[in-house]
Amino acid sequence: MFKIGNIHIPERVILAPLAGITSLPFRLLNRSFGCVCACTEMIDVRSLYYSHKRTLKMLSSIPQDRPLGVQLLGKDPYFISKAVELLQKYSFDFLDFNAACPQKKIAAHGKGAGLLKTPVQLKELLQIMVKESAVPVTVKIRTGWEDSRDAASVALHAQDAGIKALIVHGRTKNQLYSGGVDYEAIRRIKKALHIPVIASGDIFSGILAKKMFDETGCDAVAVARGALGNPWIFKEIKEYLKHGKIIPRPSLDEVGTIMKQHFAASVQFFGERIGVIDFRKFYIWYTHNFPQVRSLRSTLSKIKTQEEMLHLIDAFAESVREFQKKKHEVS
Repeated sequence: MFKIGNIHIPERVILAPLAGITSLPFRLLNRSFGCVCACTEMIDVRSLYYSHKRTLKMLSSIPQDRPLGVQLLGKDPYFISKAVELLQKYSFDFLDFNAACPQKKIAAHGKGAGLLKTPVQLKELLQIMVKESAVPVTVKIRTGWEDSRDAASVALHAQDAGIKALIVHGRTKNQLYSGGVDYEAIRRIKKALHIPVIASGDIFSGILAKKMFDETGCDAVAVARGALGNPWIFKEIKEYLKHGKIIPRPSLDEVGTIMKQHFAASVQFFGERIGVIDFRKFYIWYTHNFPQVRSLRSTLSKIKTQEEMLHLIDAFAESVREFQKKKHEVS
């Protein structure tokens, strides 16, 4: 267990906020596999201020979706203040601020990872949030822009603002999602701070989660890309951390069942048209590393109805079984 302010998190593994990914259906699916704490998608404070329909949809939640963090993106003190005020009518447990997004269209405009270049400005924005928020405030950063030499300094500025925990992705802005995770930079940040440090980056298995704990001394880890098409990762990490055991990979039937469950939840939440479009990317992630799926994936852009997507899910299972049967006959 660890704490974010006065919020008790019963497990040291959380689901990181992922833009375009961590909607309510995705969060609930991962919670059913042992994820105890999650965050919304990244929400732009201006979009929230102007009550954009899609933005308000991102704030959808239910009582079972707790503890929950809401992640905000922005750089304008006025809109950040207004966003915190508007969120008072929603139920959630902590407020996270994004100073980590490396996408050019965001960072180049001084938002997300762009704020890593201006730690004093980041501190001032966080101070506004801390002062006006009724719930604990956290921040997500990277280890730097081009290098990680100033990562601890940025983290200290954030801590001085009054945040209750810090999430750090172990790569620089320029690395995006490639190259190795800088465990040493995370370790330096953890050593410098007295608040909980949640580490992110390449948490793709129980083994890698333990490696992050062992090499950085972090208080918790945040699973991001490791959960894409793989809600089983939360069970895997828990089992490995507690017993040092690697659980078997899910069967083909189990993958197919979870795909249908996830897809049904997406359609129910978004409606058929958007639900089908949203699930296309998940179809790719669920079928990753399975043989004989390239031709099926190539048809995804043409899938427009619930019936067509369900047929494609069934076709995935049938194709893999046929491949496995032929392989067995040859051997």
